[in-house]
Amino acid sequence: MKNSFKNLTFPELKAKRDELNKKYMELRFQVVIGHVDNPLQKRTMRRQIARLNTLIRQHEQALKASV
Repeated sequence: MKNSFKNLTFPELKAKRDELNKKYMELRFQVVIGHVDNPLQKRTMRRQIARLNTLIRQHEQALKASV
């Protein structure tokens, strides 16, 4: 799962980040209510969002350096 984001384009990375952010918010609400089967899913999703943010930042830096 770690390397599955590297072959995505910049707009796809942003869309995937937005999608995961929405899922993460829903998961947080479910954790508060107490209806979560796997509580470690919150940690893995947060780490996936961080990986996406890193890749998005790397794309932005590459674009800035090429100009």
